[in-house]
Amino acid sequence: MRPLSQSPTLFAPERSKGDEPSEALEAFLTALAGDDPEQLYDRAPCGYLTTLPDGLIAKVNRTFLTLTGYEHSDLIGRLRFVDLLSAGGRIYHETHYAPMLQMQGTAREIALEVLCADGRRLPVLVNSVLEHDDSGRPTVVRTAVFDASQRREYERELLRIKQRAEDSEIQAKKLARTLQQSFIPPTRPNIPGLEMATVYRPAGDGTEIGGDFYDVFEIGSADWCVVIGDVSGKGVEAAIVALLARHTVRAAAVRQTEPSAALATLNEVLLHHETNRFCTLNILRLRLGADGWTATVSCGGHPLPFLIRAPGPPVTFGKPGSLVGAFEESRFSGATVKLEAGDVIVMHTDGVTEARNQTGEFYGDGRLRTFLVDRHPSARALVDRLLDEVMLFQSQQPRDDIALVAIAVPGSPSPNF
Repeated sequence: MRPLSQSPTLFAPERSKGDEPSEALEAFLTALAGDDPEQLYDRAPCGYLTTLPDGLIAKVNRTFLTLTGYEHSDLIGRLRFVDLLSAGGRIYHETHYAPMLQMQGTAREIALEVLCADGRRLPVLVNSVLEHDDSGRPTVVRTAVFDASQRREYERELLRIKQRAEDSEIQAKKLARTLQQSFIPPTRPNIPGLEMATVYRPAGDGTEIGGDFYDVFEIGSADWCVVIGDVSGKGVEAAIVALLARHTVRAAAVRQTEPSAALATLNEVLLHHETNRFCTLNILRLRLGADGWTATVSCGGHPLPFLIRAPGPPVTFGKPGSLVGAFEESRFSGATVKLEAGDVIVMHTDGVTEARNQTGEFYGDGRLRTFLVDRHPSARALVDRLLDEVMLFQSQQPRDDIALVAIAVPGSPSPNF
């Protein structure tokens, strides 16, 4: 073994200021071809340091000098390895790196920053081995230093990407909330002379945009329209179609007296729209005449509304119609009923009947009918209790949007009110 003073790495020719790690790699490969162990060490693709147990630098290779900009005379016998580290790295060296090396004999993939000769901070990964003599006394520490600049930049880019993704997610949630708020009237609907209650519960945690919506608007004196619908699929496109449907029905209902005609208009609009989405829809028109309220409903592929009237059980009314926006040849018809004191109309989306429990069982029409048979003190209590029951049925994890509308005629209470 050569004496320390004769080590070629201590008295190697001055490196060129233009040396780059790629040149070191080329020199390493040249040395490898010639199988020169001294050149293999000196021109290795990573920096090598040999220090005494107290950290004093005893030997370095040219690659380390190239990476850091030091001359060997700046380091050998003058500085300890810890002296080359940033302030944070020194703390980590004393609290983690050195104790780990003493206890385990190795320290692997330690991320540190080396202070270069020109003041730069060089991100590095360090692997160190503590060697002992035959009596077990520590002799030297051999350390490989890998340039981690590109890895650090990669990690920073990952953090930037993560931040951008989080920002995008926040914006998406804001968009979802804004769009979903536009699916329902901005204020609680109120029809003079009737009791009305509504509820809307988006699927999941509310960040996924669905297509369920409802609307209540006045057409003229004592003439109101109630709409409930569901657009196929989810996402922004479904939300756009829901808004289109809502506003189209509003415009059509002003010009056309029959809900079936408004559905036909909406069907025509959706067929000529660029989307391939369709929807289901119920339009209920409520008119107050000299002898009380009448309700005319037209259904476009949507679950029929329920009419609760004493003394009989809840029954659906209206006739099933075609999906809206799916077929050129569609049929929509209307059904009119004279409302009496105590009558209740309940409209819902399929998020109620198609709610599933953990076994995959649907809530279904049967459970809904049973619920509607029970006595409820008000329309408000009915929709709130029904929402609670459906949410409980699916363990508070709705897979689909839920929209509910209940309309009650005040007067002598039915067994339900």
